[in-house]
Amino acid sequence: MTSDKKISLKMRLLSFAAVILLLVTDQYIKYIVDLELKGGPAVVVIKNVLQLNYLENDGAMLGMMGGKTTLMTVLAVVCVIVMIAVVFTGIIKDRVDYWCVLLMISGGLGNIVDRVFRGYVIDYIEVLFIDFYIFNFADCLITVAAFVLIFYQLWLIYRDSKIKKAGDSQ
Repeated sequence: MTSDKKISLKMRLLSFAAVILLLVTDQYIKYIVDLELKGGPAVVVIKNVLQLNYLENDGAMLGMMGGKTTLMTVLAVVCVIVMIAVVFTGIIKDRVDYWCVLLMISGGLGNIVDRVFRGYVIDYIEVLFIDFYIFNFADCLITVAAFVLIFYQLWLIYRDSKIKKAGDSQ
């Protein structure tokens, strides 16, 4: 998809299916984690590196805004609505940007579902080799998409500056 092409109906349907698949995957993982880890000990995946550890998070990342589930839900809903509007208005023409926003929507929806139906977000992935917070699949979708989006935009800026320099030297 280049910057002058519109997003086709087929691409929109595929996008919707991808968002639903990622949301269902997130909720299924959390369901299993709730069944298997809640009230039990952490499960070591890789010694001194990674473990699964059940945590009910009623705030935001890094334990910020604990107990502010309603506020976090409202903020997440607003962000997801804005991103959905951006996707459906056709503002995003670049494929990488488009899929990054869809990943963020999927992750946002996953955590919204938790907040609305549980009153908290189930976190379970704990990195042990650094002092880091416990997170979940939805958080991974959002974080990976944000990093890819940032680095992709920086790469585009770099690429365009090289093209401009090459054009200026001719």
